[in-house]
Amino acid sequence: MSGNWSPSPNTSQFPPLTDWEAPTFTRAAQFRVGATFILFLFAACSNLALFASVWCGRGRRLASHLRPLMLSLASADLMMTFVVMPLDAVWNVTVQWYGGDVLCKLLCFLKLFAMHASAFILVVISLDRQHAILHPLDALNAHRRNRRMLLLAWSFSLVLASPQLFIFRTIRVEAVDFTQCATHGSFSHRWQETVYNMFHFITLYVVPLLVMSCCYSRILLHIHLQHLRDKGESYLRRSGTDIIPKARMKTLKMTVVIVLSFVVCWTPYYLLGIWYWFQPDMLRVTPEYVHHALFLFGNLNTCCDPVIYGFYTPSFRADLAACCRRTKSDASLRSPDRLSARQDPHSAEHEADPATNNQPAGD
Repeated sequence: MSGNWSPSPNTSQFPPLTDWEAPTFTRAAQFRVGATFILFLFAACSNLALFASVWCGRGRRLASHLRPLMLSLASADLMMTFVVMPLDAVWNVTVQWYGGDVLCKLLCFLKLFAMHASAFILVVISLDRQHAILHPLDALNAHRRNRRMLLLAWSFSLVLASPQLFIFRTIRVEAVDFTQCATHGSFSHRWQETVYNMFHFITLYVVPLLVMSCCYSRILLHIHLQHLRDKGESYLRRSGTDIIPKARMKTLKMTVVIVLSFVVCWTPYYLLGIWYWFQPDMLRVTPEYVHHALFLFGNLNTCCDPVIYGFYTPSFRADLAACCRRTKSDASLRSPDRLSARQDPHSAEHEADPATNNQPAGD
C-alpha cells in the first residue's frame, strides 16, 4: 500500500542482489496494464465531469458546507487517477525504473499522499453527516467546521506520506543491468519494514473504517430511536427540529454507499498486502493473475465515487445530459451536408426552389 510491497522487486526483502533474477513483462501484467488503462479513461472522464459540475455547473447549488467536501473528494480521486494509475501501468510495462532518483521519491510520495487524502476525506464526509443528523440546528457552523476538517485531512496526508521521500531511492543491480525504485537497504531488519507497512495499513484502512463505522452506527441508532418516538407517523415527511428531511436522508444514503464502495474495493488490496508482509513466499504459491486482479480493486474505487454521486444527484446528471446535447449539436453542425451548404449558399437556394430552375430562359 505504501508503494513497497507489489510483486515487482521494490522492497528491501527480495533475495541478495547477486542471486536475483530480473522480472519480465508477463501476460498477467499485460492484462493488468490493459485493465488499468480502461479504468484510467473512465475515472478521468467521470471525475473531471464531477469536479466541473460542482465547481461551475449545477452542482454549485449544493449547500455551502457540502461543496468543499465533494470538490475535495473529486480532487483526491483525480490525484489517484493521474498519479497512481499511470505510475502503476507504466511501471509494469517498463518493469525497471527509468525515471531517476528524484522522480522515484516524488512519485512514491504522491502515490501515498493521494491514497491517504482519499481515505481521510471520506472520514470528513462521514463526520459531517453524523453532525448534520445528530445536531441539525448547528448547520450555521458546518461550513467553517468542514473547512477545518478538510485542512487537517490534507495536512495529515502530507505528513504521513513524507517518509516515502526518504526510504525510496533507485537501486542498480550491476549483474543483470537492472535499475529499480525500491526501499532496499532503508530498513536494517525485515520486521522494521513490516511495522512501517502495518502503520500505513492502520492509517489508510483501519482508522478510517473504524471512524466511518462509528459515525454511521450512531446515525442509524439515532434514526431508530427517532422512529420509535414518532411511531405511527411518517417522520420523514414531517417538519421540525427532530425530523430528518428527505434531502438530508438522500445525502446520507449517498455517503453510506460511497463508504461501502471504499470497503469493498480496498479490502482485497489490503488483505493481499498483509498476506505478503507475513508470508512473502505466497507470490510463488498463488497464480500471478490473482495478485494483479486484487491490485485492480483499489483502482476501481476511484471510478465508483462519481458514479454513486451521479446516481443520487440530479444536478450532475443534468450537467452530463447538457454536455451530451451540446456535443451532439456541434457534431451535427460540422456534418458534411451542413458544411457544403455553408460554403455554397446559392446552390442551396436553387435546390430549395426547383420550380425556379425549370422556368424558361426568356422569362
